[in-house]
This record gives sequence, structure tokens and C-alpha cells, in this order.
Amino acid sequence: MNHSERIAAFVALGQRLTSLNSDDLTALAARARNQNAWFDQPNVTAAVAGIAHLLAEAPLRLWAARYPTEPTTVRQVGVVMAGNIPMVGFHDLLCVLLSGHVLLAKLSADDTTLMTWLMEELVSIEPRFTDFIKVLPRLNAADAFIATGSDNTARYFEFYFGQRPHLIRRNRTSVAVLTGQETSAELALMGPDIFQYYGLGCRNVSKLFVPEGYDFVPLLDALQGYETILHHHKYNNNYDYNKSILLVNAVPHYDTGFLLLTRSAALVSPISVVHYTEYASEIDLVDQLTDVAAQTQCVTSASGRFAGSVPFGKAQAPGVEEYADRVDTMEFLAQLA
Repeated sequence: MNHSERIAAFVALGQRLTSLNSDDLTALAARARNQNAWFDQPNVTAAVAGIAHLLAEAPLRLWAARYPTEPTTVRQVGVVMAGNIPMVGFHDLLCVLLSGHVLLAKLSADDTTLMTWLMEELVSIEPRFTDFIKVLPRLNAADAFIATGSDNTARYFEFYFGQRPHLIRRNRTSVAVLTGQETSAELALMGPDIFQYYGLGCRNVSKLFVPEGYDFVPLLDALQGYETILHHHKYNNNYDYNKSILLVNAVPHYDTGFLLLTRSAALVSPISVVHYTEYASEIDLVDQLTDVAAQTQCVTSASGRFAGSVPFGKAQAPGVEEYADRVDTMEFLAQLA
């Protein structure tokens, strides 16, 4: 199976995902939610659409053309996949297989149903991938490793995988820059950045940078309409718990009835909470963003006006060339001797 055939298989997979109807997605989400309560139909549907977006033929071919078409030596690449959002391990699967290596996948216990289904769909399109995909409980046979986890888990990975080529990712989150000049329509676009996947993804906005004296009322008004998120019992439980903590400790905060905003220097916020920090000037803002750059997945702003940011509403729609932790996975794979 050559490079062109591998690309064609992934393009066909993208077309297959695009063709799924509401009944297909309902059945798939029901299976996923039996394993992981966070994987409800809206989130599974969004994840399927996101993967189909990655596999759009023109950008996929343009991206793949930047790298060697075949490996010098085929290696077995162990991938420890995360399970915080549906099928989040897909991009690593794509990179390993498209580069011509063998994938040794250790699936997250929170996301075996969907990832297994996705791999079966790929193999049904291109049966020769059977020899290139192995799902294993342990990765002892791997020549190289890609792993995603928390900061604590990353230290564990470093200890066990440090003697072989490895790419290890740590905690990341995303932030939004506000100026106070945004329109209500622009502010409303922040909804998916905050609420999609219930805030569990590294591309979810968990922190706002706002100018001193910022008026939060337009933002809170613009986010009205997302109150249905409380219909998910786990999110609702988190909201009730975090609200009670803020109230008991007399921490000043804003409360929409389904989202809590509070001032905090911390970058990562609990589910149902978004932190904010004020900045005095653009220079101060740049300094603050620089301080947290190593923990930031992406920066958002209205229409992407802030340098290096993506527009509100686009945080959850990365292109195939946008790597987790901004580390080029394909380049890492190309360098395996």
C-alpha cells in the first residue's frame, strides 16, 4: 500500500463520515454514551464532523505533500490515546498510518467504543490497514512513542518511554482575548469555544483576558441560549458543586445560571467555570500571554484580530495541519530512523 492509496483511504473515510445520517449518529452516540456519559449525541456528532473536516481531500493532500511519502524504515509507533473528548486520538492515528508506519494503539478506557468503530470503518474501506493497526494493552514492542496525558502522567511517560524516540504532550487549555469592543454577535460566537465537549477539551476556552474595568454584562447576555447545557446531569452536578464552593468561600463571581465566571490567575478552570484576568495595556496582555504560552493550546479573539489568534467560534475546528501542543507529529515520524 503506497502513499497515494493511504490518502485515498482516508479521503473515503471522510466521505463515509459525512454521509452518516441522524439515525446513524443517534445509534453511534448511544453506544458511546453507554461507556462514557460525557459522549452524548451533540458531542459525538461534533467529533464526527470535526474528523470529516480533517479529511477533506484538498487540504489533506496539500498537508501530506509537505512530508516524505514513504518511511526509510517502517517502525512500530506506540500511541497512548487520551479519552477526554470523542475520538481525540484520531489525529495521531492519521499521522502514523499516513506516514507509512505501524500503529500500536493503547486506547483510553473512556473511548474504546468510538475509536474501535472508527478503525473498523477505515479497515472496511482499505483492508490492507489490518496489518498496520494493532490495539494492545501494553506497548512494549514499540520503536517510538506518542503519548497524551496530564502533567503527572507525562512524567510517568517520560520515565518509561525516555530511552526511545518519543513525543509526549501535557496539559493544555485555550484562552480568549477580549477588548470590550466586540459586538453581541461576536461574543455569541464564543459559545462553542466554551461549551462544546462540556469544556473537557484542550481547545476549550477556560480563561478570559479582559481589559481593566471590563463590563461583563454584554458577554453574559450573549451567552444566553446555552442554558440547555444543564440538561446533562454531570455538567449540572459540576455547576452546582462549583457554585457552592464559590458561595461558601465568598468568592466574587458572575453567574449566568449555567456558567460561573470568577477572577483567578489559574489558567485551567473546573467544568462550568471560566476564569478571567485583567490587563492594563496591550503590552501587559502580551506579557501575560507569553507567561502562559507553554500551557496554551490556542488563543481566540473576535474575527482573529489579535495576532496569532483564531476567530471566536473556530477553536474547536482545527485544520489537519494544527498539531496538539504545536509539535509537528508528522515531522517527528519522518525523523524515525
